[in-house]
Amino acid sequence: MPQLNQNDVTHGPSGMRWVRRLGTALTVVGCVAHVAVAAAQTQAPHTLTLIDAIELARNTYPTIKEVRARAEAAEQGIAVARTSYLPRLDLLWQANRATRNNVFGLLLPQAVIPPISGPVLGTTSYDGVWGSAGGVLLSWQALDFGLRKANVDVARAQASVATAQSAVTELDVTAAAADAFLSVLASDEAVHAAQANVDRLQTFADAVRTLVRNQLRPGADESRADAELAIGRNQLSQTVETSSIARAALADAVGSAGATIMLEPGPLVHLPSLPSPDAGSPESHPAVRAASSAIEAVQARERALGRAYAPRLDLQTAFTGRGTGADVPGLPPAGNGLSLRVPNWAVGATVSFSVLDLFAVNAKRRVEVQNELAERARHEQAVQTVTTQNARARALLTAATDIAHNTPPELKAAMDAESRARARYANGLTSVTEVAEAQRLLAQAEADDAIARLGLWRALLAVTQAQGDLTPFLERLREP
Repeated sequence: MPQLNQNDVTHGPSGMRWVRRLGTALTVVGCVAHVAVAAAQTQAPHTLTLIDAIELARNTYPTIKEVRARAEAAEQGIAVARTSYLPRLDLLWQANRATRNNVFGLLLPQAVIPPISGPVLGTTSYDGVWGSAGGVLLSWQALDFGLRKANVDVARAQASVATAQSAVTELDVTAAAADAFLSVLASDEAVHAAQANVDRLQTFADAVRTLVRNQLRPGADESRADAELAIGRNQLSQTVETSSIARAALADAVGSAGATIMLEPGPLVHLPSLPSPDAGSPESHPAVRAASSAIEAVQARERALGRAYAPRLDLQTAFTGRGTGADVPGLPPAGNGLSLRVPNWAVGATVSFSVLDLFAVNAKRRVEVQNELAERARHEQAVQTVTTQNARARALLTAATDIAHNTPPELKAAMDAESRARARYANGLTSVTEVAEAQRLLAQAEADDAIARLGLWRALLAVTQAQGDLTPFLERLREP
């Protein structure tokens, strides 16, 4: 194989090819490394505290974005309603080519036959002439007997409904995110307890196997120990599955579906301080406030209908010009018809009153009366629902408090029972069945103790959600 000297490498043809290949290889390696770093950054898990999860859900969850946008749209509807106070200014320019035949007689208002002005000529013709028209019309409704103000009040009431519904959605979404966070922690604790149980069962099965091999215990004991170990592994697999599903649910609850999330328990490792027994008023709950806002919106529409059956006064001023190419006997030539040769101006007031609208207005009023009854029923239902949720949450908090105080003695007793059962089995004083039951009892006690603390936090979350405000729950999370 020929050797390359330094001059060949840097200056010869083969050396140049070698340099280009090396540069290409380094470029490829750099691209691969960049893609790998980007993928690692993309797939890096997020570490969240419970407060972070709540804020993430509040800022990124699609449903909250939707209701906020709808609330903002309803707020802008107030500005739209206020534009009815502004005058109306219309500009017009028209050019056409048509016949000039006219006829005396009345014509009822319609939208089919084009109007024509000018004297009636002695002859008719199908020859066309050019015509033109242009003008400006300024109109302003000077008197409406409060109809426009009532319509603005309707828009304001509808904005209040949208804002209240946004608060309800935000409460539900943030509470769901917090509950999903606690569910993941509880499922992780269950996995740890199941793993500890499998480790314990594995150690016991190995010990039993040794005793059986030495013919100190019957083979049935080894079979029972292996069966208990298999059951424990199945339970571990189930808890791992539950934990994975809970993590997927948490990622969805915070608006980051598919993301890998790591949890930081923070103060959740300790028992929370309990709230005061005061349940608060149901009227302060966002759901009840939303129902009250819906009633006010219906009442605003009723008031607007009360202002609808009334006359209106419009002030108008106009300046127009006309041109025609038709010649009239006895008058100067008309010209080409495209110039506005004849100007006019006008100033006036128009009073209009739709007398027969009374029937439509009364029918709409009857509709709104029934709508108000329906919204009042919904308000009553909201009050009952909130009251029931509060009672259930209080009962849940009481039970969770008792369980959180009972699980430590339960765990200690189960640990003592399992230790003594294994000692008795090692000394030949009991059967493997007693050890298996003691180990199952210990596994259950460990699982109960692991989730009891989180159960108390979940009960506290339910209480604050039933009261319609998660602030007390968040304050306990921020306590040192």
